[in-house]
Amino acid sequence: MAYRRGGRMTLPVLVVDAGSASLHVALVDGETVRATYDVAEPGELSGLLPRLGPVDAVGHRFVHGGPYLTGPTVVDDAVRARLVGAGVLAPMHVPRAVAALDAARAALPDVPHVACLDTAFHTDLPAAARTYPVPHGWTERYGLRRYGFHGLSYAWSVRHAAALLGRPADDLQVVVTHLGGGCSACAVRDGHSVDTTMGLTPLEGMAMSRRSGSVDPGMLLWLQTEHGFTAAQLSDALHHRSGLLGVSGSSDDTRDLVRARRRGDRAAELALAVFTHRVRRGVAAMAASLDRLDALVFTGEIGTDQPEVRAEVCAGLRVLGLPDRLSDAVPDEPRCISPVGAAVPVLVVPTGEIQQVAAETRAALAGPALR
Repeated sequence: MAYRRGGRMTLPVLVVDAGSASLHVALVDGETVRATYDVAEPGELSGLLPRLGPVDAVGHRFVHGGPYLTGPTVVDDAVRARLVGAGVLAPMHVPRAVAALDAARAALPDVPHVACLDTAFHTDLPAAARTYPVPHGWTERYGLRRYGFHGLSYAWSVRHAAALLGRPADDLQVVVTHLGGGCSACAVRDGHSVDTTMGLTPLEGMAMSRRSGSVDPGMLLWLQTEHGFTAAQLSDALHHRSGLLGVSGSSDDTRDLVRARRRGDRAAELALAVFTHRVRRGVAAMAASLDRLDALVFTGEIGTDQPEVRAEVCAGLRVLGLPDRLSDAVPDEPRCISPVGAAVPVLVVPTGEIQQVAAETRAALAGPALR
């Protein structure tokens, strides 16, 4: 089906954001979220979406675009097939997003649907950053490369950090760290990703709420060969029973763990210490890919809402020139939380992935003829 622009787009964009265990729908006007809806299962979209009124388009967030989709793309059956193919690299996220896409396309067949990709922001990573040091030929044969994730969040954060600093994004070198259920950091030079902590899949990198992040691959081989762990058992443990939950044994929520630490819970204390240590390592590694550090930017639910985590991350990074005092505000808009005159400003940019999906959806539909 071909979609042609019939003049200025003035209706809202409907955004469908399917996470590993959540499904959110939002109506977005410009950068304003007019309404949001939580949906239990993709099948419920068939009843909900037609009742929300006319929209210009539907934008869908996809965690992984695979090797072929490198920017926001109008969905047809061929694009859908490529999204399905990317599902093996993000099995917690992509299959659920495809199910939501199918339900939304069936419910709203007469408007364009656009896939917006978390991997797109990292498409042009330098070869040294994207290449794994594995046997010659594996990269081409198996398509191994660092893809990186949270790209929609990073694109939004960099644009708003630049505005907050009063500098153009294409003359800015920052580290952005997205801390939420999934956690990563990204080095951004002149508006482009030049390094990031997540890799081929969203499992690599920093410790997360329930995901382990990077662990010694030799440990996994040892668990397989000496203790009989299967690939399925390891996958379940590393994706669902590790990270904050695994170390604490009680919760994957930093708010719970901060309260428990105050009560003297040593396991909660250790979980937070491991978490912030891994974040500091990720931020420092990303800074090593820049010529200078113009700012550190926090985003994501934890990055925005948990001042204790921000303070502990920065307190251990004074070697990078970060301040030792921060505001403990929980801002609802982009804000500098470091003292005036800090050598390296620390910013908080509340998560804007939904608005970024809407913006990229409109950008994908800006041409005179679209497929």
